[in-house]
Amino acid sequence: MKHVAKKRFGQNFLTDHTVLYDIMRVVVPQAGDAMVEIGPGLGAMTRMLLESLKQLHVVELDRDLVKRLHANFDPARLIVHSGDALQFDFATIPVPEGQKLRVVGNLPYNISSPLLFHLTGIAPLVQDQHFMLQKEVVERMVAPPGSKTYGRLSVMLQWRYKMELMFIVPPTAFDPPPRVESAIVRMIPIAQPLACNQQALEQVVLKAFSQRRKVIRNCVAGMFTETDLRAAGIDPTLRPEAVSLEQFVALANLLPPQALMPTVV
Repeated sequence: MKHVAKKRFGQNFLTDHTVLYDIMRVVVPQAGDAMVEIGPGLGAMTRMLLESLKQLHVVELDRDLVKRLHANFDPARLIVHSGDALQFDFATIPVPEGQKLRVVGNLPYNISSPLLFHLTGIAPLVQDQHFMLQKEVVERMVAPPGSKTYGRLSVMLQWRYKMELMFIVPPTAFDPPPRVESAIVRMIPIAQPLACNQQALEQVVLKAFSQRRKVIRNCVAGMFTETDLRAAGIDPTLRPEAVSLEQFVALANLLPPQALMPTVV
């Protein structure tokens, strides 16, 4: 019985085998890897991964798809976690001593940013991440300072990962086809991120880009003075998109502990 894609789950199933093989060439799964796939869907990429892996963990929200996965795969080789990836504790996946977790997935576009932020919590436990995302999101992730797409997502993820857009995937590779192009991104956690309180950095970046067309002095008014900006090496007349990661970190390090607010993702 054919599974009908559910809009509420943002389901677009990758069906193009050429694209699937291209993803395998980028991921290069090895037999002993500890790997988890987010959103396996109908199992097209799952099946290819298991051609190389001894065992694979998957996280799937749709209960109908969970039943299909249980029915179509050897339960000794495919460990299915039924639940929301936004709530799932990826640190609970067993990893052999001396190894780190590898994460892959065709992420639902409607939760991609929150999920990426959720995964930063396990970055020290991760070897690499390879995701299919909306091309526009990937372009924002890898954008350099000074570009129109550089923003909060760019700063927060570049602080924690080295990232690279690997290749573009057309809408025709999916069923049903989305209205936008997609892209594969590689994310490798940085072993020693620039020293900074993550909560402080999130707070500063969120404030800075809330009014991105204004100069940085006006964006962070009430949080920092011009003197603070200059101490962080920032020209107060720059717009937020012209401020580098290193400068944002320096600014966040000037935020007093009592000014920290609850994390926003």
